[in-house]
Amino acid sequence: MTASPRLPARQLLAAAACAALLAGCATALPPAPTLESQVPAAWQAPLPHGGSTAQLADWWHHADDDTLAALIDAALAGNPTLAAAQARLAQARAQIDVQRAGLSPQAGVGATATRGNASTIGTTAKGVEPPIITTLQAGLQASWEIDLFGGQRALVDAATARAQGAEALAHLARVSLAANVADSYYGLRLCQAVLQTTEGDAASRGETARLAVISRDAGFTAPATAALAEASAADARARSTQQRATCDAQRKALVALTGLPEPDLKQKLAAAQVQQPQAALLSIASLPADTLRQRPDVWAAEREVLATRAEIHTADAARWPSLSLGGTIGAVQIRAAGGSRDYTSWSFGPLQLALPLFAGGRIAAGQAAARARYDEAVANYQAKVRQAVQEVETALVQGAAARDREPDARAAVAGYRQQFKAMEALYQQGMASLPQLEDARRNLLAVENSLSQLQHDDQAAGVALYRAAGGGWQAPEPRSTP
Repeated sequence: MTASPRLPARQLLAAAACAALLAGCATALPPAPTLESQVPAAWQAPLPHGGSTAQLADWWHHADDDTLAALIDAALAGNPTLAAAQARLAQARAQIDVQRAGLSPQAGVGATATRGNASTIGTTAKGVEPPIITTLQAGLQASWEIDLFGGQRALVDAATARAQGAEALAHLARVSLAANVADSYYGLRLCQAVLQTTEGDAASRGETARLAVISRDAGFTAPATAALAEASAADARARSTQQRATCDAQRKALVALTGLPEPDLKQKLAAAQVQQPQAALLSIASLPADTLRQRPDVWAAEREVLATRAEIHTADAARWPSLSLGGTIGAVQIRAAGGSRDYTSWSFGPLQLALPLFAGGRIAAGQAAARARYDEAVANYQAKVRQAVQEVETALVQGAAARDREPDARAAVAGYRQQFKAMEALYQQGMASLPQLEDARRNLLAVENSLSQLQHDDQAAGVALYRAAGGGWQAPEPRSTP
């Protein structure tokens, strides 16, 4: 048996004409903000082009520090944060296929089997059992929700934009990890430099205390002076112990970031020089808009704006008619009393056009929610751009200030070191007091630590600029949704 319900051609044409007319009444989408309208025309801070510059991507391979390069490479090789970012990217890409499936016809296969008896009152002889009937049925059902007004296509566009944002954030995870390792490494190097200075100071104070005790025992030095020397030495040893503990804690943080066993990390650090390595001069685009286009988080925020904008279209499309088409193909076999009969059936339709008239405010609420999500995404995007501008400007200012201060800091170290050596010679000749020597020692220790801190500030500013400028990431060219 066959069944093929059909709609008159005139009705189909009328439905199509009505749909086309309504499509022209769709609400216009709000214009998406542009990056150029959100950023200043030029940087206010000086750019680091006063020497050889390195590209942002993989800058640690050009920083003349093999230990730093090895640590960052080890961290990037197998970090749980990067694995989580890749998993989020895979989810976002899978969501594109989920939404794209809504544009295609859906088909399914079903099968049923029943067994029982059937009889008609008055037709079955007394004492005769009714025949056992077995019915086997299998069929193919298909349906297709025709995307008249592009609502489903907009969901595909939204999923595509979010997948692009997830891809950018996956790179941002790499940038953040590399920057965190560099920050921790430079912080540990600063700690070791301060420890080296502190241990040297402790050794010097200890020698002064030893000589003061010998002089006291010989009757040439007052007991109070020797006690002051011993107290100064004890204080220096305490500060050295505290500084060593601080370095140990920072090394353990670096172990957690890189995933390297602590003995291996100690070996790598011991093989390297303790002196502060030079900070790399990084190159960034002179135009703020060009620089911020390389920020993965700015790109991801912009993709979220486009995604929510597409979802406005989907919410608006819910007001207009929906057109769906179905069809089935089936086969039935009936077995009874030793015989069987086979039947086939097919149907095409119904071709259904539905127009929502009253939904209790659900459609209007969906439209309002979609526009509110878009407004939120725009606000987040604008905030992200402002934050990015501030981070780049701050990194530029801090780097320039550190480089400008370094010559004066080195001159101060040289002057105070010369003054301390002169005071130490006078003290040994009995022409200067111990408090005068300790005062000169404190001045030298302070300026040496200040120079180490200044070198670290220059390095930290370089890492901050690498992070703020997006780590050398390049935004992909816009691609049309297939």
